[in-house]
Amino acid sequence: MPADWQRMLPQLDQDNRDFWTGGEHGELRIRKCGDCETYIHPPRPVCHKCLSDNVVAAAVSGLGTVDTCVINYQQWMPDMPVPFVVARIALDDAPGIYVTSNVIGCPVESVQLGDRVRVTFLNQEEVWIPLFEKIGSDDGPEGN
Repeated sequence: MPADWQRMLPQLDQDNRDFWTGGEHGELRIRKCGDCETYIHPPRPVCHKCLSDNVVAAAVSGLGTVDTCVINYQQWMPDMPVPFVVARIALDDAPGIYVTSNVIGCPVESVQLGDRVRVTFLNQEEVWIPLFEKIGSDDGPEGN
């Protein structure tokens, strides 16, 4: 999707602000329980596993795997570029956490289950939208 397309932006609050603004510092931030170490996404003020409110944002690597994906051909809003990939990304270092986003920077038909991806960010207003790009042999060492 072109970077100049204005997306609908989330309303920031105390629970989700770290997730939506971490990209300003190049970080994908996922909430984590300080007591039982469980990652929590979507962001919530209380751990769903142990019910602790000792929950803080933790930076993760932003590396992951396409768990499922679909190519969207429907133009939901005027000027919305189509087609685009919607994918569920399993994050490497946040067990059980999936981020739904877009895979960009490649032909939509090339995105497949199991593809390795890394986060990149699109800044619009005060929000840094996490998007993902494929990584592989053509991109150099994984994680760079």
